[in-house]
Amino acid sequence: MVHSDRKISPQENRLPPPLQTGLALTALAPMQDVTDLFFMSVIDRYGSPDYFFTEYFRVYTNSGLDKKTLRSITENSTDRPIFAQLIGESIPDLVRIAQSLSHYPIAGIDLNMGCPAPRIYRKNVGGGLLRDPEKVSRILGELRDAVDGRLTVKMRVGFDDTANFDRILDLINRYNIDLLSLHGRTVKEKYHSAVHYDLIAHAVQRVNCPVLANGNVTSANAAATVLSKTGAAGVMVGRAAIRNPWIFKQIRQTLSGQPVSIVTLVEVRDYIERLRQTTTTQPIPERARVSYLKMYLNYIAQGVDAAGAFQHEMRLARTETELFEVCDRHLLSDPNQAFALEPYPGLVARPNCETAREAIVN
Repeated sequence: MVHSDRKISPQENRLPPPLQTGLALTALAPMQDVTDLFFMSVIDRYGSPDYFFTEYFRVYTNSGLDKKTLRSITENSTDRPIFAQLIGESIPDLVRIAQSLSHYPIAGIDLNMGCPAPRIYRKNVGGGLLRDPEKVSRILGELRDAVDGRLTVKMRVGFDDTANFDRILDLINRYNIDLLSLHGRTVKEKYHSAVHYDLIAHAVQRVNCPVLANGNVTSANAAATVLSKTGAAGVMVGRAAIRNPWIFKQIRQTLSGQPVSIVTLVEVRDYIERLRQTTTTQPIPERARVSYLKMYLNYIAQGVDAAGAFQHEMRLARTETELFEVCDRHLLSDPNQAFALEPYPGLVARPNCETAREAIVN
């Protein structure tokens, strides 16, 4: 069942209103080094999700509010609500930072319990917290007492197995969490396994708050299928939105029974140009600018040509001139050719954690 005629549940009234009442909720997944102020403004140009989430604020003893991440809140021009995400395990400092952020125009505080990067979970933060339900209980309890507004959680179904899954879902209920964004893999599965949509469906039945299904939501059709499989209140889209910033608009079209907008390669070239503009205001070496753009092009290339010629040539470019010659050759020679709605099979961006910068091919 597609949620195109779905009514908003009482639990969802805890949340800011969606762009289009009656449709499933949509959110851009927080991705470190990607979902900054600039990228959100680019996404907004092509069709915003219902909710944005910041890159995570790293929380530790004497930590402050990262200025770059804070700009995503204070300079947000999208007119869409933005949740401030925290990552950490020091309870007094999580409370301190959450209270500080509460003075800014945020939709709520989000706790990261899902990042699968080894350098993160080895510090017992992000996905590492899923190994310790007692610590999760203490963190959520203290944050719930400290946060007057919405408190949300992004997590995976477990660390290396799902032994703690139900226990943590029950904590979501105990502490009246307002929204659960659930990636249907364990931390150790990273992005390699099939997504366990049955476990997301289980969570939908067990918790009292809306659930956003996360994991392999690669297109509007995939979103509809995931909603049907899970019964979730909506979807959270991460890497697919890097490849296709039109995806949130396309999801709304699909769920409301409208034809999905066809994106042409010349429009993709325009998107790449907008991504390039963020590097022109920063005094960084050319090689760094090229690598920064490749971070995005790794994903975009998955929808340009099935043979992977654009992806291959893009990865070989060493200068901006070379890189944009590749872009123009593949995107402007037949500008009205359609950009693929789904990634072409076999073309992999090779990410290894939610930090998309680690997908750069140098």
